[in-house]
Amino acid sequence: MPSLYLIRHGIAEERGNYEDDTQRPLTDEGRKKTKQVAKRLYDLGLRFDLLQTSPLVRAQQTSDIFANVFSDCPVQQSSTLAPEGSFDDWLTWASEWISQHPQPTRASLGIIGHEPDLTTWAEMLIWGESKGVLVLKKAGIIGLALPETQPWISNGILFLSIPPKLLI
Repeated sequence: MPSLYLIRHGIAEERGNYEDDTQRPLTDEGRKKTKQVAKRLYDLGLRFDLLQTSPLVRAQQTSDIFANVFSDCPVQQSSTLAPEGSFDDWLTWASEWISQHPQPTRASLGIIGHEPDLTTWAEMLIWGESKGVLVLKKAGIIGLALPETQPWISNGILFLSIPPKLLI
């Protein structure tokens, strides 16, 4: 089964400190914790075929940290992962990407984005609706196993949900 890892960006500067929210960077603590999380995930054997990231600065910085740790993993930016991005557009893209993967059943995709979108998307893939049950802390990760064929909605299997404090 293909694997999808939803990763929330690290701790960022406060919202009110930036006129343009898209430009908020990670804090020093956010960079440090995100690096510790990425290293721990790598040490545990996690690997990605692709890391896809939101274009916002804090997500880009998170993806840079992950790319440094997972050095052989390509990174791709996607506007669908920006806040309030289109789940349907991302789902179409992801389905095509996995189907074109050399080993679709072993494809491993990491996406770096924002809340509440990531947990909403995870819940759609698991239950077919957002229930507001899943929690994803900054620099946390959720892992889903996806069916080999569509439909993915309501057919995803949650196999991993780890807050950063358990990884550092």
